[in-house]
Amino acid sequence: MAELEALYRERYPVFLRVARATVRDDGAAADAVHDAFVQAVRHRRSFRGEGTLEAWVWRMVVNAARKRCHDLPARAADPTEPFDESRNGFGDPVRAAVAALPERQRLALFLRYYADLDYAAIAAALEVAEGTVGATLNAAHAALRESLKEAEPCET
Repeated sequence: MAELEALYRERYPVFLRVARATVRDDGAAADAVHDAFVQAVRHRRSFRGEGTLEAWVWRMVVNAARKRCHDLPARAADPTEPFDESRNGFGDPVRAAVAALPERQRLALFLRYYADLDYAAIAAALEVAEGTVGATLNAAHAALRESLKEAEPCET
């Protein structure tokens, strides 16, 4: 129980940021993180230690955020809805390109670069094989490169 509490205190902002990137709603993101930790506390005895505790909790956060995303009205869950620029500091083309990615690619990017998880932890959180994480990140990077190439202004 103490480990879960420490994880919550230390990583809450990161859990919240990734949940926010999934549901695109501050309240729903906070609720998703809360729901995930409630579930983690209730089911802590089922943690078998096959991966890290954090990866186990990430799976719950991702699943809770996905559930909240599906429960929101269509407008709030629209993948083309732009992120609030003040939250992440990205310019419009990057924000739009990331928002347009398929859910798995977007989540893999956020888990890798915002949460700083390794491939094994991302695989556990997304419930996929480690090789799938690499392929997903590669596809996301390629899609972003292509999208941002298209967004570059023409040289005169």
